[in-house]
Amino acid sequence: MRIIKGLDRYPPDAPPSVVALGTFDGIHLGHQAVIRLAVERARALGIPAVAVTFDPNPVVVLRPAEPPAEILPLDERLRLIGDLGADVGVVIRFTEALSRVEAESFVRDVLLGVLRAREIVVGFNHTFGRGARGTPALLAEMAAPAGVRVHVISPSRVDGVLVSSSSVRDALRRGDVRLTAALLGRPYSLRGPVRRGDERGRGLGFPTANLAAPAGWLLANGVYAGRAAWRGAGAPAVINVGTRPTFTGGTGGRRESAGGAERPGTVGEADRAGELRLVEAHLLDVAPDLYGETLSLEFLDRIRDERRFPTVDSLRAQIAADVETARGIVGRLVP
Repeated sequence: MRIIKGLDRYPPDAPPSVVALGTFDGIHLGHQAVIRLAVERARALGIPAVAVTFDPNPVVVLRPAEPPAEILPLDERLRLIGDLGADVGVVIRFTEALSRVEAESFVRDVLLGVLRAREIVVGFNHTFGRGARGTPALLAEMAAPAGVRVHVISPSRVDGVLVSSSSVRDALRRGDVRLTAALLGRPYSLRGPVRRGDERGRGLGFPTANLAAPAGWLLANGVYAGRAAWRGAGAPAVINVGTRPTFTGGTGGRRESAGGAERPGTVGEADRAGELRLVEAHLLDVAPDLYGETLSLEFLDRIRDERRFPTVDSLRAQIAADVETARGIVGRLVP
């Protein structure tokens, strides 16, 4: 998929298109339906399918005091949009100036003008333009005189839950990765470089590959069963999401992780760097050297909460139990 960042970079001689319009912040089942229909119609007409998205999320600009947490980074959103078959991904930078553009102007100048839309696909709840006046109904009304057809994707539910970005965020905050996967149509995942840790887990017999949790990351702390993938290889994993294990003077308590604990009275590197959360994956049955590799982690099910353990031995016993639980979950959920 060709990626164009900014309408000013859209080729003036580009052919007519079928446009999929949306924020597409999670690429959940509803977003996928919008993009797939646009691709289907584009193939039928023999013209490109153009997916138009916005960055940052418009709510970040419109309501900066309550910005929505990011479900997927932009590069991951674009990768998934491309996987769905879109030929071109157009990223429009959302600014205060853009928020003041009237809906009619956006339709006339951008959709029908710059993008030369022959057909447009939107979700049932997509809004655009000044004051969010642009609705699917207004879009259809304005497009009709130009002979442009508008398709509106109806709402859908999974297990009684409305498929929406808000539902995905709520599920992640609860650590309900099974519902999250049902809403996304794929397991929730995190991708990033493996960073060097303190190797406490290796001393316990449970070495981990460590990723830094992104700032504001939604997924609830806890221990999860999942899968790890890197450079064409993969393995089941126990994944701990939480604060870096730290011993506090005088308490004697240990905060556990999937694979290790700090020495009494010390502070881990993550704490010193101001990173409050870490993602630690213990890979089952393999022990590759992954330092510097890009690792992808899929979260399949939640095993338990993160909690404090009184001794290293009790921590080690719990991790061993978590490994067996994860093995069963992955065996059941992954063909």
